[in-house]
Amino acid sequence: MRRFVIGDIHGAHRALIQCFDRSGFDRNGDLLICMGDLADGWPGVIEVFDELLTINNLVVILGNHDQWLLNWFNTMEAPDIWLIQGGSSTINAFRGRMREEHKDLLRHARLYYKLDNLLFVHGGFDTGIPVELQEWNVFLWDRSLVKKALTFRNDGHNESLTKYDMVYVGHTPTIKFGETTPILSCGICLTDTGAGWPGGVLTMIDIDSAEIYQSEPVEKLYSGANSRSFL
Repeated sequence: MRRFVIGDIHGAHRALIQCFDRSGFDRNGDLLICMGDLADGWPGVIEVFDELLTINNLVVILGNHDQWLLNWFNTMEAPDIWLIQGGSSTINAFRGRMREEHKDLLRHARLYYKLDNLLFVHGGFDTGIPVELQEWNVFLWDRSLVKKALTFRNDGHNESLTKYDMVYVGHTPTIKFGETTPILSCGICLTDTGAGWPGGVLTMIDIDSAEIYQSEPVEKLYSGANSRSFL
């Protein structure tokens, strides 16, 4: 079994398929850990959910956009803050096509996932509190750990910030810092390389070999589409 982690997909199904093809991913035998934010972006959100449902060994980490979508699945409520950040197009995509399996994919998503001495979490966490004792919203939204790792990186320091061999996070796109590859600093790996935005790509990492596999820039795969627009 090969073991992979993939950054925030944000509806970019075509980019997801490119990563699978370029990595030689085996849907039957390999492990895939998704870092969250499956929806709210490009027009392939339904296809992303359907594709992930074909994978035998799948772990989905819950992202903040996934939480908004899950709330809508359960209540049909859609706050404005979600609608203007891709929620409107996601709702339009799911209307008339929603299946119970789509809901279950998010209902069974994890706030964090431990594998060996690795930790996978969408946003971040408080290193001073055991992860088992932290509030759920911290895992979805926190960026303090990432900010600290980036500050240390800029200052030339690389001492580990946690007890884990590696912490993989999504949520904070590396394109904000002018990079389209994962950023590694102080034992923190930023896996979100901006697939939800123009100029970004989707990245898949082999956890054991550290090899990375990337899509083409996503806006080229969805020419004419706006990743965060009302439809």
